[in-house]
Amino acid sequence: MAATNQARARAAQLVSAVCSGQSLATVMPNYLESVDPRTAPLFKSLVYGCLREWPRLTGILSRLLKTPLKNKDADVMALIALGIHQLSAMRIPAHAALSETVSATRGLGKPWAKGLVNGVLRNYQRQSALLESSLSQSESLALPEWLYDRFRVDWPDHVDQLAAAARGHPPMTLRVNQNQITRESYLEQLEASGIAASPCVAASDGVVLKEPVDVFSLPGFVDGMCSVQDETAQLTGHVIGPGTNDRILDACAAPGGKACHLKELAPEAFVLAADISNERLKRIEENCSRLKLDVSIMCRDATQTLDAFKEERYDIILADVPCSATGVIRRNPDVKLLRRPGDALKFRSQQEAILKNLWPLLRPGGRLFYVTCSVLKEENDAVIAYGLEHLNNCKTMSLNIPGAIETRHGYQVLPTEHGGDGLFFAGLTADSTH
Repeated sequence: MAATNQARARAAQLVSAVCSGQSLATVMPNYLESVDPRTAPLFKSLVYGCLREWPRLTGILSRLLKTPLKNKDADVMALIALGIHQLSAMRIPAHAALSETVSATRGLGKPWAKGLVNGVLRNYQRQSALLESSLSQSESLALPEWLYDRFRVDWPDHVDQLAAAARGHPPMTLRVNQNQITRESYLEQLEASGIAASPCVAASDGVVLKEPVDVFSLPGFVDGMCSVQDETAQLTGHVIGPGTNDRILDACAAPGGKACHLKELAPEAFVLAADISNERLKRIEENCSRLKLDVSIMCRDATQTLDAFKEERYDIILADVPCSATGVIRRNPDVKLLRRPGDALKFRSQQEAILKNLWPLLRPGGRLFYVTCSVLKEENDAVIAYGLEHLNNCKTMSLNIPGAIETRHGYQVLPTEHGGDGLFFAGLTADSTH
């Protein structure tokens, strides 16, 4: 089987696995290993593109398939969706997209599906304009209907922006370690290496690449000169503004980007990075080692009572909490398939527990920063409202965040198609009687 056919077959199997409830981040490595390295870029482009467009593609499929396919043939449905995606959105000649997608049925071990795949894709070619125009608004925007409805309620003036960001290709953004090199000098090194880049507008340490590259081709990456981190995520460190003598707890720290940034900004500060599992802590250890940063690391579940910390108080606590990831869908497109309408409420319960458990660890006059990569108010303003009602002497702080929309209790940066991700920020503090 040709390598490109294999890439299409494996992409269909991976998309099918996600449809069955598996996480893209969990299954991607194994599938990627089974693909010819020469076709890995095609494989990844097919998978990510198809998942980003999934609600639209399945809307089209529902109009093309007279009889829905059985669950055991979800891989065939995924293959047809991949074919439609190639015909409608990728720079692949139509004849090649059609013939190689049809041929990939052999890679699925389902040669009987050859005629079906061929027929459905040719029907799409003939009727594409009519099919696209028949889609609902949510399907046309490639959003699950429930999420489209949430966006309309929470951000009625920004639905198109949110939808465009959720189906776009995220830029590759770097955080320059300005303890080692200035941003200007690093941009010069990138240019000398033939890597086109420009400074980020909002993040003063940030550099955005014109095209993604392998991290090991970046000047000084191995020596800790830079890290890969989204522009909006980079704002966190500067919003917090750590001081030299601060004791800082990053309570949900993996993979460690924000904790490392805080240590870069305040090398003399004490930084403790905690997370729920030792497996997740390995990512923090790897980052700290590469960046040569002395960050303390501890395994703790912030949703449980933090008895081990009872004697400790912190000047700064960062709660970058688990959430629905609705502000970073383009990086995690399986959100469109895996998330359900009630998930935000489940996350909110976790988020409130984390806030409640962390609050006693804050010293009087200290600052707690609540951050999510969600754009749903149920996980953001509603959680801060809980804190203001239930936490002793809890007050919100004013924050200066470039590009943020001020909400009832915090600040929302919405994702943009060619810029940063969507993050929510809120600052809480307690007076001396806390």
